[in-house]
Amino acid sequence: MSDAMDDSGFPVKLIERRLIAEGTMAFHFAKPSQFVFTPGQFVDLTLLQPSETDAAGNSRAFSIASAPHEDTIMVATRLRDTAFKRELQRMPIGSTVRMEGPFGKLVLHSDQTRPAVLVAGGIGITPFRSMVVHAAQQQSPQRLVLFYSNRRPEDAAFLDELQSLQDKNRHYSFVGTMTEPEKSLHAWRGETGYLNAGLLSKYLAEIDKPMYYVVGPPGMVTALRTILKDAHVEDTDIRIEKFAGY
Repeated sequence: MSDAMDDSGFPVKLIERRLIAEGTMAFHFAKPSQFVFTPGQFVDLTLLQPSETDAAGNSRAFSIASAPHEDTIMVATRLRDTAFKRELQRMPIGSTVRMEGPFGKLVLHSDQTRPAVLVAGGIGITPFRSMVVHAAQQQSPQRLVLFYSNRRPEDAAFLDELQSLQDKNRHYSFVGTMTEPEKSLHAWRGETGYLNAGLLSKYLAEIDKPMYYVVGPPGMVTALRTILKDAHVEDTDIRIEKFAGY
């Protein structure tokens, strides 16, 4: 089948799926030769002739978790019990879905002399994984600080990779925090508790006038926006995206 785009998008084949955290799975699709995107953007995926459906329909939006130089288009999602996600998990490798996009403006600002602070909760990490992997590959001079909150290490997708990228990019720092580390089977030596003003200021004392990007559950995003506004960060310096889940 050709990977050329038509009026309904690109036909793309599922080539791999794997668990990347408890209850979280990554899906890799063949990358069309014509497909170009900027880290932070998303695509719409539509199931073709699924074995079941529900009132939400057969299409969903997913942030692109892969970086532009990588060979596949990767998306990742929590495995909620919905018709769409059941179908994604059981469709045979090699099955085709329709992909439309890329869409979205949650991309890094163009001035690489200005730092970026990335704040993610749970599966909200997906667009940031694309950004920081791309920055490391490009040897970007832009200062990046990534805060990543989860309940336990087991719930944190891409955790080891995001930590190890600090060895590949001296301009990048990772700060992980766990809200329920006592429930983990693994030792956690990072920060604990929810993202708050104290934790941000601890790691941002020497970061001058950054842009803030906040992605995650609606409650977390709303709380972080309030924290930033209370710290007198201008609205124009805050970009948000709420992942409500489905």
